[in-house]
Amino acid sequence: MEKASNSERVTTVDEYLARVPAGQRALLEKLRKTIKATAPKAVEVISYQIPSYKYHGMLVGFGAAKDFCSFFVMSSTFLSDHKEELKEFDTTKSAIHFSAERPLPASLVKKLVKERMAQNETGVRRKKSASKPRGTK
Repeated sequence: MEKASNSERVTTVDEYLARVPAGQRALLEKLRKTIKATAPKAVEVISYQIPSYKYHGMLVGFGAAKDFCSFFVMSSTFLSDHKEELKEFDTTKSAIHFSAERPLPASLVKKLVKERMAQNETGVRRKKSASKPRGTK
């Protein structure tokens, strides 16, 4: 991806995608469509200069690098439970790397987004119950 100078920072996902080479752009547009269909209440934002989605906190994001694209799950522990499903992909603690030769299946993206949504919803419920004074319902 072409690096933007600080004065050229992107502010929308469309701006971000416009700067990505065509082959990667097609992959990321498909990923964007899948995320939006799976999490229609998620808010699309630019965070850390990458397209991201918020749903009761940070949900997922994506980005383009020189030789691959990344799908970020915004959790350092989440992917460890999916090692078998992700064995064909290079991963980090919080990202899955993919390319046109090895694209992410939409079914896998949907599954991961739904699980992250549930994880965020559980976190919100825990925070709410922890903040209630004792003896209240």
